[in-house]
Amino acid sequence: MYRLIIVEDEDKIRAGIVNLFPWANIGYSVVGDFSNGKDAFDYLQTNTADVVLTDVCMPVMDGIELAQKLEDSGKPITVVFLSAYRDFDYLHKAMLHGAQDYLVKPIKYDELVACFTRVKTKLNQQNAHTGEDSSYYKQIIQNVRKFAEENLREATLEKAAARVNMSPGYLSRLFREQTGVNFTDELLKLRMVKAARLLREIDYKLYEISEIVGYSNPKNFSRAFKQYYHVTPREFRNRE
Repeated sequence: MYRLIIVEDEDKIRAGIVNLFPWANIGYSVVGDFSNGKDAFDYLQTNTADVVLTDVCMPVMDGIELAQKLEDSGKPITVVFLSAYRDFDYLHKAMLHGAQDYLVKPIKYDELVACFTRVKTKLNQQNAHTGEDSSYYKQIIQNVRKFAEENLREATLEKAAARVNMSPGYLSRLFREQTGVNFTDELLKLRMVKAARLLREIDYKLYEISEIVGYSNPKNFSRAFKQYYHVTPREFRNRE
């Protein structure tokens, strides 16, 4: 089920598109609706969507500017434009910013079905080339986990987000949606598992292990380790 948001400044039209069209029947879930591009863009800073259906002419931020900002931010979101204007200039600008399609009001049911069926087909094809489990988002999470595992000493949400060209808030939400846990909890788990593995080896002193897994203060490391395993690092080593 692909996540869709609707952006339309006319309330009745927006409500009709959201509530009267059987989106689920063709593989979409409407996760948000907004009256202008700015509200939609703000939402997408901390939430995920696969497709945006947006009107072209709106107050505050129009659909063309919204598409441009999404393009500039590098978010992998498909855009479909909706407009009452049969004007080539609008269509040209829409295509320049990567619009997947362009629908003219009043929307015809068959045209909307055909358009979003094409969009779904393209998304399916894109996901088929992204790697593990045919999912772009799972590939992102895989890359983030790899980054954290290889950089336990300095890994943070901000640095992980920069690695995959996302905002920290956006990545945080995506990570939880895809894995069921927060990034900080996953990072703690990786650090504690690594620490436990090193504690089984007598070559490393406790303060060295502390630094390796990202704790400059050994006391903070010991406290975190005990909260996680319910024994101190020294007790764990002696027991092992």
